[in-house]
Amino acid sequence: MRTSPIRAVAGWFGTRIGKRRSSAKSKRTDNRLGQQRPGKAQSGKSALTQGAVSRRKILIALGFGATNVAVLRKLGAEPESVVDTPTTTTVPAVTTAPRQESPEVPVLDGAVAQDVTHDLVITGGRVIDPESEFDAVANVGIVGSTISVITVDPSPEPLRAQAVVQADGLVVAPGFIDILSYSPNGYGEWYKLADGVTTNLGMHGLNTRAAAWFNARPDGSYPVHFGGAYDHSAERVNLGLEPYDTADANAIQAMVRQAELDLADGFIGLHMEPEYVPGTTTEELLAHGRLAAAYDVPLCVHARYSDNLAPGTNLDAMRELIMIARETGTHVHVEHINSTGGTGVMSEALAMIESGRSEGLRLTACVYPYEFWATYLRSARFNDWQEKYSITYGDLQVAGTNQRLTEATFADALEQNALTAAFAIPAEDIAAALQADFVMVGSDAILEPSHQNHPRAVGCFSRILRHYVRELEVLDLPTALAKMTSQPAQLLRSRCVELQRKGRVAIGADADLTIFDPIAISDQATINNPAQPSVGVEWVLVEGQVLKTPGVDVVGSRSTGLRVGRGLRSDI
Repeated sequence: MRTSPIRAVAGWFGTRIGKRRSSAKSKRTDNRLGQQRPGKAQSGKSALTQGAVSRRKILIALGFGATNVAVLRKLGAEPESVVDTPTTTTVPAVTTAPRQESPEVPVLDGAVAQDVTHDLVITGGRVIDPESEFDAVANVGIVGSTISVITVDPSPEPLRAQAVVQADGLVVAPGFIDILSYSPNGYGEWYKLADGVTTNLGMHGLNTRAAAWFNARPDGSYPVHFGGAYDHSAERVNLGLEPYDTADANAIQAMVRQAELDLADGFIGLHMEPEYVPGTTTEELLAHGRLAAAYDVPLCVHARYSDNLAPGTNLDAMRELIMIARETGTHVHVEHINSTGGTGVMSEALAMIESGRSEGLRLTACVYPYEFWATYLRSARFNDWQEKYSITYGDLQVAGTNQRLTEATFADALEQNALTAAFAIPAEDIAAALQADFVMVGSDAILEPSHQNHPRAVGCFSRILRHYVRELEVLDLPTALAKMTSQPAQLLRSRCVELQRKGRVAIGADADLTIFDPIAISDQATINNPAQPSVGVEWVLVEGQVLKTPGVDVVGSRSTGLRVGRGLRSDI
């Protein structure tokens, strides 16, 4: 248990902010990243082959026997020349400081022989595979949709490739997995791509039945992979129940039957949100928890309470969810604990979860890195909002505007049921949550064409890497990446075979990769204008295909951009 950092975080946070706002910070060495701050890197664009090889052919090529991983370069050395003179993109080098000097290369399925001509080779980047803790300057070869080889140290024979990306000074990471998004809409997922996301999972509930949802979204519909969870609140609506209505035994049984069908038709978890549906009983939660346990999928819950005003507090909500995990044996995932379940009492909420985990309960949570939440003014969450959250009109800002509300303007916003941000999340809560081993990152949003959105829809992952890794040093880089890649994949892998090869940079893993500049990566989205793509994500690969290159506006080119994402379904 890591309780002392959690207890100490409030005092630490204030001290750290003061330190990090020093005017000298632009000249210092960033020890967490192990990099000197350079001038602005200039990036180019290479012509890359788009040929694809089926997974079956890749695995045959990889082989399943003993692996002799070819070695290519000395750590920190200049890139070797590549045979066959493929088109090459060069980025000025930045000194990197990976964790390991002689790392063991992570392997899932074996390695392609060194003399194979790879479709793409990425050279000289700091390669981080959080799950294996591999962290070294290395080269990554890709054949078709699969990572075919990873090499480190010097070698007399360079890797052959049809195309090369020279990633000196950049980080090569697994593609980010947004565990708490919503349904892709043909628009918002392009902003996700610019933020480094390669998998968009609507674990906050997809309000369509699974068979219809997947039928409407065949593979190749979107640039990123997609999937999600059964939505309990939508099924209540289908049964004619209002948010405050209590479901009888027959209605609960009907919900569970539909949830089971949705799992069989491809959804990879169950979602419930008792705060927005106050009529949800504990028995409803238990019934869904028993089903989730039976199929070994997570029960993802937007907890019942988000304030500390009795009766019905954040910690009461946490007690209920821990009880569900204990009584049913299911894995309970607490959604956005910074805004629901832990707000203002984060240390206590995290300690409760840690205590439950110590007794063997399966409990995790996620967080988005902003000090304000947002929802519609007529929702139950805004009932008695001033008293519950100890905020005033000036702490509210309607999405798409730069003006805080007043008592006079509040009535009009309420009449319009405006999506409104509430500055009601203590900064130290986010820092404490991020330091907990069991907390991962999820955006809780996807941008709509109206742009009436929380900026987390666009800049969630880049904000983590800018603000909490680079500026505040709340996390080191590999730990932050684990919360965006391997941890979400691990939560959902048990019944989603596809996720067993995602969230990794390993031989045999899917070539879903995000290559970013750790010095330049930054979110740009604001409440006033959320439709501002992140910067510093240079390259994004999905299924081995290059979907983003340096200097190209991936959002602006969405009409011509590749759509190679696949639906991620359960194996139930």
